[in-house]
Amino acid sequence: MDNLIYVIEDEENIRELIRLALESYSYKVETFETAEDGLAAINSKIPDLAIFDIMLPKMDGVTAVKLLRKKLRTANLPIIFLTAKGSEIDKVVGLDSGADDYIAKPFGVLELSARVRSLLRRSHKNVFYEDEANEEENIVAGNVTLDVNKREFVRGKTRILLTPKEFNLLSYLILNKEKAISREELLSNVWHVDFIGDSRTLDMHVRSLRQKLGAENAGLIKTVRGIGYRFVIDD
Repeated sequence: MDNLIYVIEDEENIRELIRLALESYSYKVETFETAEDGLAAINSKIPDLAIFDIMLPKMDGVTAVKLLRKKLRTANLPIIFLTAKGSEIDKVVGLDSGADDYIAKPFGVLELSARVRSLLRRSHKNVFYEDEANEEENIVAGNVTLDVNKREFVRGKTRILLTPKEFNLLSYLILNKEKAISREELLSNVWHVDFIGDSRTLDMHVRSLRQKLGAENAGLIKTVRGIGYRFVIDD
């Protein structure tokens, strides 16, 4: 296994713990104390996955991840937040900034290793609608459009930039418009069947997506009690 992982963590003991845990699975691991050092390394060589703490000495992890998501080269870099900020709102902010997964401290090294393996497997798979999207410039449903190239949600004059995970989730819902999609199906097709972790990650992504869409558009994603979610076209 030759995957390269960058760990950006300011506490030396935790950096070493993560490094030893991941190297035991034969990953190549490089560690950095600041977001600035991590970003410089990523700019030089993109890893297979990055693990960011949020509370860092200068630039915080959320800011760093947002910068990475704005660049085409790193827009889809698998990223995990590993942080002491464990409240639900902290998780929403972290996921909304573009992270693919969120682990609160204190953490278990076995869970961390499993999350890393899962995210790396998912990143190597192509989601079916990404292939479909490459064949078309946009995904259109009623008066709603997903701009594939810009990864923007467009409704009327409203244009909203989406993170990669938000785009993938919204794409799946729109491509299955008016259909109630189970939580299991969304986790299987957006996060893939080997998704490991609390399924509330899905709920937090939906909540974050609704907030980003705003009050005018948030109602497009309906909660189907006991099942999951449904995208409703409101002409």
